[in-house]
Amino acid sequence: MIVAAFLAESGSGFSAALIKTAGIKNRGVLVDVAMWEPCDLVDSHNSMARFRFAFPVRLLPIMVLSGLLVTTDSVVADSKNGFVLNDALVPPDEILRGGPGRDGIPSLDDPLFVKAGEAKFLSAKDRVLGIEVNGVARAYPVRILNYHEIVNDSIGGEAIVVTYCPLCGSGIAFSSTIDGRRLEFGVSGLLYNSDVLLYDRRSKSLWSQIKKTAVTGPMKGTKLHAIPLSHTTWRDWQARHPSTQVLSTDTGFRRNYKVSPYRGYSGSGKLYFPVAEQNSQYRRKSTVLGLEIDGQFKAYPFDELKKGPGQFTDEFQGRRFEVIYDKKNQTARIVGPEGNELPTLLVFWFAWYAFHPDTEIYTAI
Repeated sequence: MIVAAFLAESGSGFSAALIKTAGIKNRGVLVDVAMWEPCDLVDSHNSMARFRFAFPVRLLPIMVLSGLLVTTDSVVADSKNGFVLNDALVPPDEILRGGPGRDGIPSLDDPLFVKAGEAKFLSAKDRVLGIEVNGVARAYPVRILNYHEIVNDSIGGEAIVVTYCPLCGSGIAFSSTIDGRRLEFGVSGLLYNSDVLLYDRRSKSLWSQIKKTAVTGPMKGTKLHAIPLSHTTWRDWQARHPSTQVLSTDTGFRRNYKVSPYRGYSGSGKLYFPVAEQNSQYRRKSTVLGLEIDGQFKAYPFDELKKGPGQFTDEFQGRRFEVIYDKKNQTARIVGPEGNELPTLLVFWFAWYAFHPDTEIYTAI
């Protein structure tokens, strides 16, 4: 039996949810279906929410054959959102559309900042990504990053890109200068293991945030250099860096930064998208501190850290360091013997394990 339908160009991956929402049944009749685009207050990665609030957008024909979805993308093998995936370092069929198309979630390319005292929109417990480079400190509020995911910035004379994936709870900052060239990054609209895939606007290569590697295109295999970042509360970051600058809500985009588009997500055990590996040792969205040394990985689950002292010495891959856990501000960091902070990652357990199934795990004695 054949059902003809219509889907938005950027959202054909949600056809099953659309058909379910529209109440279409496989009865051999010809119907028209409209795809809906999310409004500002709706999670753009939540396929079911997309049909409750919004307005119709540009349509493309699509065929559903006995429950099998065949889109116009099948004409170009392994191509999604305009990115060719044939040469991907990860399985192309595990690269999925997240909802909006390329740049549908707009990066911030000319960010404005305000002084700490002017950031009245932040509460003490608001989460921020904090970075200090060459004596210059900046805070990037998660309530803004939820809507943009990428900030192309320059701090302390260094070009950086600040990235955040709301689905994985992962914030990572990278140097954006590679081989002497500054790259500008955007949101591809694609996910791998439920994690955002960036793309650089020069080569159009796709980059995995958590893998820190280009997985397609001319830059394939190139690694990004992570810089230390604190994923903590505004209260904690401001106390440690009273002269910090703060990313302004004056972004040039109409967004309600007072409201999270991911309300209820972190407290739910459900995932919006499948991942390659899963482990039930900890709750899917419990937080872990992830560390990489020489290509080896170790996780420090908060469920373990809260059982022990707030600070202790540990060793991994022949290196000794201090692990510092702050229960009040729900954050943790790792400091080397010279007092230098190591690049680490606060992330949901499911995402850390999906990328690093062979990870070592710290357990409290």
